[in-house]
Amino acid sequence: MNVRVLLASSSPRRRELLKNLFSDFDVRGFAADEHFIGETPEETVAEISRRKLAAASELFGSYDIVIACDTLVYMDGRYYGKPSDEADAVRMLKELSGRTHTVYSGVSLFRGGACVTEVVRSEVTFRKMSDEDIKNYVASHSVTDKAGAYAVQDGVVVERYEGSYSNIVGLPLEALGTMI
Repeated sequence: MNVRVLLASSSPRRRELLKNLFSDFDVRGFAADEHFIGETPEETVAEISRRKLAAASELFGSYDIVIACDTLVYMDGRYYGKPSDEADAVRMLKELSGRTHTVYSGVSLFRGGACVTEVVRSEVTFRKMSDEDIKNYVASHSVTDKAGAYAVQDGVVVERYEGSYSNIVGLPLEALGTMI
């Protein structure tokens, strides 16, 4: 059976992760309004992932499965999305250094004429980083396209985590597999 799958995201990390579930799929980024803050982080990522899926709705008839996702970092009542520049990344990393935060992803899926959304939560603890560590990390890694200004897969800033590793990277495969 040939299933036509579309990943509605331009994220290279999501593309790599999805290869664990499908060997063949299309990738296309869509513009969606990501300026939404719900009453909870779960509500926020769920709504933004639904908006991203809705932006791809013109292609629902061309695919059996369409996948959209939104991921954010949350700590002490604050959202840490993608930093606006390197100075913002340094600020975020200083605030997260040595502390535990939560990574939330909202995954929205179109399949069989229906749309469903799930939210996944993981806990991440950063190692304590000096100002020099942070500056070196920002200088040597691409950080402005990542929520919280870091990538767990870099193996540099994270001391430990609980929950879904793929969620922290940006696409919770366990939940997505169950949804499919």
